[in-house]
Amino acid sequence: MSARLHRRRFFQTTAAAAAASTACGVFSEVAAAESDSPNEKLNIGIVGVAGRGGGNTRSVASENIVALCDIDEGKLAKAKEKYPKAATYIDWRKLNEDKTVDAVVVSTTDFTHAPCAVMAMLNGKHVFSEKPLGHTVEEARIMGDTYRKTKVATQMGTQIHATDNYRRVVELIQSGAIGAVKEAHVWCSRSIRQQEVPTDTPPVPSGVHWDLWIGPAPYRPFHPSYYPGNLTWNRWWDFGNGVLGDMGSHLIDLPYWALELRHPTSCWAEGPPVSEQLNPPQLKCHWEHPATDKRPALSVHWYQHYERPKSPEGIDLTKWGIGVLFVGEKGQLVADYGKRVLLPKEQFADFKPPEPWIAPSAGHHREWILGCKTGSPTLCNFDYSGALIEHNLLGNVAFRVGEKLEWDAETLKAANCPAAERYIRKEYRKGWEIRT
Repeated sequence: MSARLHRRRFFQTTAAAAAASTACGVFSEVAAAESDSPNEKLNIGIVGVAGRGGGNTRSVASENIVALCDIDEGKLAKAKEKYPKAATYIDWRKLNEDKTVDAVVVSTTDFTHAPCAVMAMLNGKHVFSEKPLGHTVEEARIMGDTYRKTKVATQMGTQIHATDNYRRVVELIQSGAIGAVKEAHVWCSRSIRQQEVPTDTPPVPSGVHWDLWIGPAPYRPFHPSYYPGNLTWNRWWDFGNGVLGDMGSHLIDLPYWALELRHPTSCWAEGPPVSEQLNPPQLKCHWEHPATDKRPALSVHWYQHYERPKSPEGIDLTKWGIGVLFVGEKGQLVADYGKRVLLPKEQFADFKPPEPWIAPSAGHHREWILGCKTGSPTLCNFDYSGALIEHNLLGNVAFRVGEKLEWDAETLKAANCPAAERYIRKEYRKGWEIRT
């Protein structure tokens, strides 16, 4: 036990010390390489072993997978076959108490990301969490606050952030290729299927611990409309945040990074009649951001399902299922995960992009592993990604109350709209509250 304790303290203190000495977020692969040896593998606990959990597990399998947790015993048994030495749990609270675990990967439902990750951080464990970081605006803030308090290594699962294309877009915007940006438009063709609240109560599948799956959410009987699968539970407000919470994490990430955004001053939304149960099939959200010493004030706009911003001359945005349009004083830039186009095309025919200055990523998961071991920066740490998710989920709040919110980020309140409070924060089922 003393050897295990010494080992965990090594990873915590080494990472904290290196983080304190790393300048301006520059990724230091030299320091990482010096520390990263086979004898210094992390002991990682996996919460949620199937779907995204399986993918995340494979991405960190170079380390020691020492604990597995899932509320579905069948999925847990299959994961155990791949990692036979790992301890198994059906309750993530028990895994978070396991002192042999150095770091935790959280790949659960939206509404358990924050409760699980906050407990892990407070127990001194590094955390990789799937997006979005929280189920509410307040949860996203708590995630950022806890990260800053505990100083562990964190990363949100927005893997596209690690790609070359996103880096080159950021460089183009920040170098002034299209001039000062006035607007950013973001869209996703995905929708949410609507349905009635089920009234039948089929039996819980064998091996599924339904009460643990419900966790902090208001209790309701099992139904396959909720579990399993992201496209089942994510449509319900009690469990998910719809397309904006899901895909917005990836897509709004690009203008958020490129324009160095933080907290908006206002937010409003448009869509179909509000359902108390279900996320909307289509949605438009708008955020206003104040000027900074680096850029003027600007607006960000979200389009879900079939709507798009007006296509600039020379391009048809209806043919782009996802994308971001930056509107600058000297031109426009359209991008998605793998493409970028400067417009008008004639104007940029002889354009030479700036020399790349954002270093290639070591890999989204690898970046986090090195951060755990050395304190080298993770670009989607919970300070950055927590603020991004606060921003996005405020759009859902504005939609649900049907008013333009005058936003005070410091107090986490919309002073002009007291009705927003019930969606900014939420009540937790007894025994599942977030402990801060």
